[in-house]
Amino acid sequence: MTDIHSASAAPATSADREIVVTRVVDAPRALVWKVWTEPAHVEAWWGPAGFTSTDCEIDLRVGGAFRLTMRGPDGAVYPCAGIFREIVPPERIVYEGEADEHHPCGAGLPPRAHVTVTFEEDGGKTTVTVHSRFATAAASRAASEVGYSAGWSESVERLAAYVGRMEP
Repeated sequence: MTDIHSASAAPATSADREIVVTRVVDAPRALVWKVWTEPAHVEAWWGPAGFTSTDCEIDLRVGGAFRLTMRGPDGAVYPCAGIFREIVPPERIVYEGEADEHHPCGAGLPPRAHVTVTFEEDGGKTTVTVHSRFATAAASRAASEVGYSAGWSESVERLAAYVGRMEP
């Protein structure tokens, strides 16, 4: 007979529920803020490599919403949406990301998260940090499995490249 012992799971820490992506952008904070908050600019860089974004709407106020449609290289559509909870120009944006629970790829894509984006300027460069907190460690793991962290990393890389092509 096999003796099976169940180990008690350690309680999830806040770090187990978080994904953080940071990138230094070679541009002043005011420009990076503008490119992050104006729909025409957001459509130019939002999403992982190979994705396109359209139909961007941004109501940049506490309680306001943002929406855009992201299309993958395979044609799959990923609606992105959220509600702004805090806006401190040009330092910080906090939003609650909504999930499309009926997306054909599985429950909650993109995943629901509490996202804080900070913009810190130093010497004419801007450090952009995207800090996502999920309700549970399982939700964070699921987000990682579908490429959430890689997607944000590639998006911020695209932002940096886009800003780099802009006229000074």
